[in-house]
Amino acid sequence: MPRPTTPAQPDTPAPLGRRERKKAATRRAIADAALSLFLERGYDAVGIREIADAADVSTTTLFKHFPVKEALVFDEDDDQEERLLAAVRERPAGTSIPAALCEHALNSRLVTPDGDDRLAAFLTLVTTTPALRDYGQNMWLRHTTALARVIAEETGRPADDPACLALAHFALEAPRAAYGHADPRAAVISAFDLLERGWEAL
Repeated sequence: MPRPTTPAQPDTPAPLGRRERKKAATRRAIADAALSLFLERGYDAVGIREIADAADVSTTTLFKHFPVKEALVFDEDDDQEERLLAAVRERPAGTSIPAALCEHALNSRLVTPDGDDRLAAFLTLVTTTPALRDYGQNMWLRHTTALARVIAEETGRPADDPACLALAHFALEAPRAAYGHADPRAAVISAFDLLERGWEAL
C-alpha cells in the first residue's frame, strides 16, 4: 500500500548497503507499478507480465520479491505488530483493552483516509476485490497469537487463556466492519462496543 514518509528516529539503524538499497528500490518499483495499474484498470484485469514490464524487471525477479499476485498490493510492515501491542501495553490508566484496541483501529488510515484520494482509491480497490480483501485480512490476523499473549500478561491470565485469544481474534477482525460502510468509524466503534460488553461480562 502507499508508504507515508516518517521522520528519522534517534536510534536509526545503520544505512543499508548498496545491494540492500538496490533490492529495496526494485521492490518498491514493482509495487508502485502494480498499484498504479491496479488502480487504473482493476486488479483482475492486470497480468503479472504487464507489471514486470512496467517495472522493467523480469517475471522471475518479480516473484523473488512477491511470491503471489496479492502480495504486490501489501507492503510488509515490521512495525505493525509492535504498534498493535503497544496500544495495549501503553494504554492510559482506566482504559479497557477493547477501548485501547478500538482507538488503535480508528487511528489507522485504513479506516480513516483523511482526505488522501490515493489512499481512498487503494481502500476501494482492496475492499471491492475479494482476493485482496481476504489476503490483507489474513496478513493482519497473523498477529492474533502475539496480541492474545499481551492481553493475558496485562490481565494476569494464563498465556493460553481462551478468552484472551478470542478477544485478540475478534479485535483484529473488527476493522472489517468498516469495509463498504457509509460511516467506517461508526461501524468500527459499534463492533468494539460489542467486544467491550462481552469482555466486561467475564
